[in-house]
Amino acid sequence: MVGRFFRYQSLGELEKEINGLSLNVSFEHDSSKVRSYLNQPVKLGKFIAGNSIAIHPMEGCDGTLAGKPGNLTYRRYQRFACGGAKLIWFEATAIASEGRANPRQLLINNNNAQSFEDLVRDTKRAHKETFGTNRDLVLILQLTHSGRYSYPAPILCTHNPYLDKITSLGFRKDGVISSEYPLISDEYLENLEDQYTKAAKLAWEVGFTGVDIKLTHGYLGNELLSAKKREGRYGGSLNNRTRFLRNVIKKIRGIVGADFLLSSRISVFDGVPFRLNKIHGKGEVYPYSLPYLQGFGMDEKNPLEANLNEPIKVIRMMRESGVSLISISMGNPYTNPHIGRPFDKPDTGNYTSPEHPLIGVDRQFELCAQIQRTFPDLPIVGAGYSWLQHWQLQAGAANIRDGKVTIMGIGRGALAYPNLPKDGLGKGILDVRTTCKTLTFCTYLMRQKDHPFGQYPTGCPPFDKRIYGSLIRQARLDKKKH
Repeated sequence: MVGRFFRYQSLGELEKEINGLSLNVSFEHDSSKVRSYLNQPVKLGKFIAGNSIAIHPMEGCDGTLAGKPGNLTYRRYQRFACGGAKLIWFEATAIASEGRANPRQLLINNNNAQSFEDLVRDTKRAHKETFGTNRDLVLILQLTHSGRYSYPAPILCTHNPYLDKITSLGFRKDGVISSEYPLISDEYLENLEDQYTKAAKLAWEVGFTGVDIKLTHGYLGNELLSAKKREGRYGGSLNNRTRFLRNVIKKIRGIVGADFLLSSRISVFDGVPFRLNKIHGKGEVYPYSLPYLQGFGMDEKNPLEANLNEPIKVIRMMRESGVSLISISMGNPYTNPHIGRPFDKPDTGNYTSPEHPLIGVDRQFELCAQIQRTFPDLPIVGAGYSWLQHWQLQAGAANIRDGKVTIMGIGRGALAYPNLPKDGLGKGILDVRTTCKTLTFCTYLMRQKDHPFGQYPTGCPPFDKRIYGSLIRQARLDKKKH
């Protein structure tokens, strides 16, 4: 299927488009060198990942109502385990029941710990059966609190006059957050630090290599970094806005010791909210005033542009505190999805991309490169590859070659093509028939709530039809009924 933007019959055509847009996206043309760069082992703290490909945290929304992994969860990680990547980043897992983004999001606690131990064991076993060893396999569990996107009610650390207008109260379509909506207290945040620590200890005990303190996509950890107008110990100055993060890192390290791997996936550019223009269907910027004080990694005088001054300070602090791995992301999937995941086709009801997706790919690569070059000794995982489809490996290898990134991260592309790492590492090329086409069916399923459990599971209907073909058909029927 040919997308609205992706219409290239050769890599040369794609490179011509890139040059015409004056972008810096590069490719490694030699397939043997592609394999060589992507097969490089990477030292992560005291561990070794056997190659330079990572599976990014992709939520399946298919846990049980109690937060345990479900059958589809086990299936997904078994497919990733057999796919060949040596760094598997497990999806966002809540550390508190009120901080779940949907009623089927994973939740780690004492009651659920055994199911996570089973998931780790099965993932390691599948990888070993396929590749003969799992000693060079690194498994990270992403720990999260969903903040303003919590279900069934938003939990706010700061008011944002732009996001408050478009953040629904639970599942109420007519609900918005008023200026009187209460913010969480400093005492709540201090207690939450201990909950993160307990969750990290459980992850350590059940066999994960490390944990990720999630700082992305508008969730609580990310929004705290932008809480410039919050009063008290956790808002205002950058020192206050990083207090929660610093305390969590210190407390986790005090419990699990030096061998456990600490990491973080961080949004280095939040971007401003966009909305659908009902005349031409493209995304347009919500009106805003200057200076723009509601985002992280943004130029306050021109918030459409990134300013990495604070993100670099935060990453430096994390590195000095013992964080050994950073994954770079950007944008907010609820308000400006084209920034975080450039796409050809929007999910139903959303806007079409206001920019050529290659501009979004280039932004991802260049901001990541600025971080990697600032911290050449810190392993950085990059994103933004899926839109390049069957040429993404050539881009990932070129970024590693040029010192723009240490590890190539694959997100939604792994849902469509779980064997992508194995094919790339062995052949240096991908099967054009099975690479993700960025048609956002996975996002469509993630947004559907008319399900007996209050949440549809998500995956790739075009390339995993046996499981998700019938699910998306039912989701569309349910949507029509309502």
